[in-house]
Amino acid sequence: MSRALVLGNGQILVNLDERAQVRDFYFPHVGLENQLGGRYVHRVGAFVDGELAWTSDAGWQLEVNYEPETFVSKITAVHARLAISLIFTDVVYNEKNIFVRKVVVKNLSNQAREIKIFFAHQFELYESHMAHTAYFDPANHALIHYRNQRAFLINAKLEGNDFDDYSTGVFGSEGKEGTHVDALDGQLSQNPIEHGRADSALGLTDSYQAGEEKILYYWLTVGHSITEVIALNNYVIENGAGHLVATTRDFWKAWVTRQAWTFHGLDASIVQLFQCSLFIIRAHADSAGGIIASSDSQILQHGKDTYNYVWPRDAAVSAIALARAGDLTVARRFFAFCHDVLGEGEYFMHKYSPDKSLGSSWHPWLRAGKPELPIQEDETALVLIGLWQYYQVSKDIEFIEEIYNSLIKKTADFMATYRDEKTGLPKGSYNLWEEQFGVSTFTASAVAGALRVASHFAELLGKVKSARIYDKTASEIQTAIMRELYDDKRGCFYQHLASAGQDTSAKKSEIIDASSFYGPMIFGILPIGDEKLARAFQVTQTALTCKTATGGVARYQDDKYYKTSNLATGNPWFVTTLWLAQYQIKLAKSEADLQVVKETLDWVVRHASPAGLLAEQLDPATGQALSVSPLVWSHAEFVSTVIHYLDKLEELGVCKACNPVY
Repeated sequence: MSRALVLGNGQILVNLDERAQVRDFYFPHVGLENQLGGRYVHRVGAFVDGELAWTSDAGWQLEVNYEPETFVSKITAVHARLAISLIFTDVVYNEKNIFVRKVVVKNLSNQAREIKIFFAHQFELYESHMAHTAYFDPANHALIHYRNQRAFLINAKLEGNDFDDYSTGVFGSEGKEGTHVDALDGQLSQNPIEHGRADSALGLTDSYQAGEEKILYYWLTVGHSITEVIALNNYVIENGAGHLVATTRDFWKAWVTRQAWTFHGLDASIVQLFQCSLFIIRAHADSAGGIIASSDSQILQHGKDTYNYVWPRDAAVSAIALARAGDLTVARRFFAFCHDVLGEGEYFMHKYSPDKSLGSSWHPWLRAGKPELPIQEDETALVLIGLWQYYQVSKDIEFIEEIYNSLIKKTADFMATYRDEKTGLPKGSYNLWEEQFGVSTFTASAVAGALRVASHFAELLGKVKSARIYDKTASEIQTAIMRELYDDKRGCFYQHLASAGQDTSAKKSEIIDASSFYGPMIFGILPIGDEKLARAFQVTQTALTCKTATGGVARYQDDKYYKTSNLATGNPWFVTTLWLAQYQIKLAKSEADLQVVKETLDWVVRHASPAGLLAEQLDPATGQALSVSPLVWSHAEFVSTVIHYLDKLEELGVCKACNPVY
């Protein structure tokens, strides 16, 4: 099942599916160690009139969403035949590692009845099913799962009363399906301990009058030891689970509304998605600084790996969005993360794990029998560009001074020298889509933009010689891009020079690629009013716009990644669609010119999930989400596009303070 809601606090991240079930639970880092393994589930169901109905069963009608202006779930589940409703309010407590579910249970029947609510849990601690123990703790009246330094405690109370039924068991081994099957007759076996591939369940029973509703609180604490999770359990009991829900709601509402955005002329649905996007980005930001690309583990069932990594490019775009929206703390943590993972190096590798270790990769160190750097150079460039955006908002000169030599200068020196002598362009690397090796227009443009930024940083700190070198090199690359990568006959940029080894004089790819327009535009290779840029936009828009009812813009011609039909040259992506809108914003001369941008923002809203999650791409025939959902990059580009829109309104004099950040 797809992920419908994301909740987190920077140390744990919880994903719920459209049936109100927990499907991912990351700890101790956001995106690292899914304690459900990306395969298992935490169920919830009701036993009434002799029948057990899990929310995943037919018969339930669910609406899954967030409460407005806050990072709290709003889920309604109604089973008409069984005459029962469940209303969930879920939070990850912002101060400690506690997941809380408030459930309002209502008897919709006109008869008094006994209703029993069940919660069932499957874990894969350390992403392994070995040596796992689950037991009932009578001293704390709680279920505890543990393995080594991973521990979970589960507790629940109905109208202040402890859960009255429980059991532990095994699942997926010894011919057993799981403890949730034990609940089919409404009674659990109360097995007090199990080990191996262990699971558990608990139940809460009470009598309900006709039309009566009662409130239960369910919570799960997580830590590195049993002692730690018991202490957290005591914290919940002492403070009240309801208090944790309320204060978490208040915190996130204050967080997302702290800037006085006017959102001039934008519909409420766009504002709501803007706020939701900020929450999604924030949830994927680990307290150690990394910002992962996606927490959706469902893709693991279809491939070799997940998106639970820190791509410097995706993360830099996300940090830019957060900084420009006023969240400087998370952005600064990310750039500190970059400083740490760079270490003694001069460039960033393909991707990293949230604990700052090197992530998995498919880029080889050898090509055509020759050693080759397995990098995407645009990722190194984007970190510097993002850092400049952060500085523009924060004016955090002490941080810039602290990391100048060890991050800014090292990476800038690398980019200034990692160049092809014949063309003047950067040497070959993998493109931002991670598929082609060569000299892509986007990467070359990003490198030029990054060297301009490095020049600004150097000048700011009085390093005149370096400032001149970086600026001169950026100009040389800019000239080389127009000489080597612009096709005047077709009126667009080449996708890349397809190089063998380091020979960048080989064949030029004529594939129309959205990034080949976006790079020169966003990194200033050509000024916005330039006729060549206008032609490139028209060529890109014509070639890549999906002609079906779904609409949107593909990455490049004949893109086969997750391709489901021949109705379009490639699946539409939110990222690329928003890129074209950003150009239209920069080109606008009046508020009326921005109407086309509002239409794009409306398109994004229409194709978001009911709760506001943006996938990586869409099926051109059905409009259904494809690949991971959410993709943090999609949300970051949406946030940035809205802010660009508001900045343009200020520039046009439509409003004086559309953007309250700077």
